Amino acid sequence: MSAWPLLWQNGISGLAAWRAMTEGQAGFFQPRVGPLLPWHTSPASASWYDTAPLRATLERLVDFDRINDARAMRVSVGAVNVRSGDFTYFDNTRDTLRPEHFMASAALPPGFPAVEIDGEFYWDGGMVSNTPLYKVLSERPSRDTLVFQVDLWNAHGRLPRDLVQVAERSKEIQYSSRTRLMTEFMRRTQEHRRLLHDVMALVPEVRRNDPAYRRAVARSAAALTNVIHLIYRDKPYESHYKDYEFSGASMHGHWQSGLDDMRHTLAHPQWLAAPDPEDPFVTHDMHRGEAS
Repeated sequence: MSAWPLLWQNGISGLAAWRAMTEGQAGFFQPRVGPLLPWHTSPASASWYDTAPLRATLERLVDFDRINDARAMRVSVGAVNVRSGDFTYFDNTRDTLRPEHFMASAALPPGFPAVEIDGEFYWDGGMVSNTPLYKVLSERPSRDTLVFQVDLWNAHGRLPRDLVQVAERSKEIQYSSRTRLMTEFMRRTQEHRRLLHDVMALVPEVRRNDPAYRRAVARSAAALTNVIHLIYRDKPYESHYKDYEFSGASMHGHWQSGLDDMRHTLAHPQWLAAPDPEDPFVTHDMHRGEAS
């Protein structure tokens, strides 16, 4: 009998995913009429779904004046230039952010169309990097930083035993691997900067006007970094469609998982302390219960 609730939830989630595919998601996207017909020859219409409802939702609910007040908060969203393949950050310290910037950051093909911004077309930045960690740590490399990194895809998972599980596991690896790769890259970068900083302190004063010394100092940093991973763990009834199944029940479940993980993380106050200079970059994951 204990299997019935799981089967019921799996059925509800699967039905919601089927409805999203056939009917779209209210306030977000809707099926495009005849997406393969010859008149859909523009980057803005070459997709299975039309995201015009998302623009209307953003314009109705979002206070863009507040978002663009860089004195109050910093906002950056990433996207990929479809023509050049270059990754781009749109940032409220230099750009006036509009609905299309946020739409571009979620324009994952072929489901969603490229979004035009100032004459160029952009797709979801997750195609290149699924975490903004590089930008966060590179903007001010000399400052101690506490980072909360949210990842909706779990690198660890079970061996797939059918094609549905293969589809799910491949998505998890595809997206989580980029986060892990960037996190490891930033760890090594921070460690090298710290090592260079320590080595520069050994250089005699008489050599510190040397151009090579000044270049090395500019590339060094004594910064300490804590990265708190908040990695979503799938519910037993979820499947490969969790990247487009946005039913109310699923979203409330995701929000509750995030709240629970944050509470459990804050129950470990030692994780929020600055790391030892000998180990300047540490990560913590509530689900592992240990630092790495």
